[in-house]
Amino acid sequence: MDNYIVSARKYRPATFRSVVGQKSLTTTLKNAIVGNKLAHAYLFCGPRGVGKTSCARIFAKTINCLNLTAEGEACNACESCRAFNEQRSYNIHELDAASNNSVDDIRTLIDQVRIPPPIGKYKVFIIDEVHMLTTAAFNAFLKTLEEPPHYVLFILATTEKHKVLPTILSRCQIYDFSRISIADIVEHLQYVASCEGVRAEPEALNVIAQKADGGMRDALSIFDQVVSFTNGNITYQAVIDNLNVLDYEYYFRLTDTILSGDVRTALLILNEILTKGFDGQNIITGLAEHFRDLLVSRDESTLVLFEVGASIRERYKEMAKRCSDAFLFKAIELANTCDLNYRASRNKRLLLELTLIQLCQLSGAAGDDKKKARIEPLTREEAPASGAEGQSSAQSVSAAGAARPVPGGDARAVYTRIPATAPVTAPPAPPAATPRKSARPMGISMKDIGVEKKQPSAERQASAGAREEVSPFSEEDLIREWDNYAATIDKKVYLKNSMINCKPTLLENYYFEVAVHNPGQQEELVNNAVYILPYLRQRLNNSRVQMRVRIVETNEKHLAYTSTEKLKLLMDINPALKHLWEEFQLSTD
Repeated sequence: MDNYIVSARKYRPATFRSVVGQKSLTTTLKNAIVGNKLAHAYLFCGPRGVGKTSCARIFAKTINCLNLTAEGEACNACESCRAFNEQRSYNIHELDAASNNSVDDIRTLIDQVRIPPPIGKYKVFIIDEVHMLTTAAFNAFLKTLEEPPHYVLFILATTEKHKVLPTILSRCQIYDFSRISIADIVEHLQYVASCEGVRAEPEALNVIAQKADGGMRDALSIFDQVVSFTNGNITYQAVIDNLNVLDYEYYFRLTDTILSGDVRTALLILNEILTKGFDGQNIITGLAEHFRDLLVSRDESTLVLFEVGASIRERYKEMAKRCSDAFLFKAIELANTCDLNYRASRNKRLLLELTLIQLCQLSGAAGDDKKKARIEPLTREEAPASGAEGQSSAQSVSAAGAARPVPGGDARAVYTRIPATAPVTAPPAPPAATPRKSARPMGISMKDIGVEKKQPSAERQASAGAREEVSPFSEEDLIREWDNYAATIDKKVYLKNSMINCKPTLLENYYFEVAVHNPGQQEELVNNAVYILPYLRQRLNNSRVQMRVRIVETNEKHLAYTSTEKLKLLMDINPALKHLWEEFQLSTD
């Protein structure tokens, strides 16, 4: 018991070759040593457990080695290497900045810098968690870090580079350590297991690697924990039981029920998972990752993004063939939305169940959309093209406020399409804004199950039977009725001023265009088109009247809207007013 050493310490890298997953960085450091191109300060940054401090120790030992190998590694036989391995070297000093972060600690370090190394070429100071130093300590360290003695070399290590002062960063060579891939962690765990005489299934080691989240130290700690649990026989089932990891099997079963639209079975599976003690948010995040893995498994080019064992990989590829891209896109979106709303939800289980219900409805949503499209074809009118404006695209705004492209219109123009059967009403206050509906529904409402939607067909028959009036009219008639409507407006002053200042211009096919001066006028006219157009259609005896609102690029006349603009306009008309303004030092406030 006294001689037991945890794997994270026992198998800590001692050479550059034994560092896992950081080949590019170790190659750069070895080349710098061989070429004798050493900087005076290095900053190693990256996530926890990826080899920052280990590489710093290896680097410090190697540059002081008296007999380097041909590969640029330390010999581990000279006096300097033996002193380092026996932890009695006076050339290498480690400082934990988390507990030694004051100005006095930095001053003590600076005093040690003045003493040259007794053996070897360099005196190396490794400062771990350097971002924990106070601002005063950083400032006290700046001068020494910038111009140390020729025999001094600093290696700073941190997990949070953004907390290090820019003045420190500018004085260091920065090496960014990356997370270790799952394949590299599994390979190293297999090596450790062979050295320790432990039998381990590849799928079990893969789960440990995923749980470690790119950190080798975490992976080795979990490995030791599982070895103790299994007495040296690591199986997939033992790992998921010990680490409280949700089995792949549950996700495959949920996917089967979702694809078949079996809501009740999906809810029973969810209840089974919750009964085992798994957290709801872990369930939904795991399900989102499961759909993501299915998505990348659908194509050989994206299969490299999927890091699992061979047997599970084949199962994912088979399941992915049954899922369409559109289904997986929507499933990932629903799972991610549930994950975002989970913490704020007061009934978390109901949120999970509702998400599963919506997922089960996805398989039938596409067929329902196609059936609806066949029953209710969308009719669209073509907007007129006029001059250069006919070459760019415009937008069509329906009575509900949904916008869609219309050929033959100005890029800044907006068409208002109001049904010909819309009733004529007085200009009341604009209706309350309704939320925009997505192009495809999230699912089928339970109220609609088994109910055939006949109302749209009846509306179309009533609309087709309505009498259509198409009487010609002139631009003067249009402007007259336009002004008559503006005269009826009492409360909407901005709309009334916009209609008075912006007159309509008649185009082809009973379209007319209104050129406005700013987006505010455009929005006001578009929002009130549901009242303006029925009035004009009735007064002009023409049910095909449509309106187009366009913002002019250059205003021929400048209109004063704000108090400042009105004041400036009055000053231009009457210069005496400007003299009065300056004399009494007035303001618009």
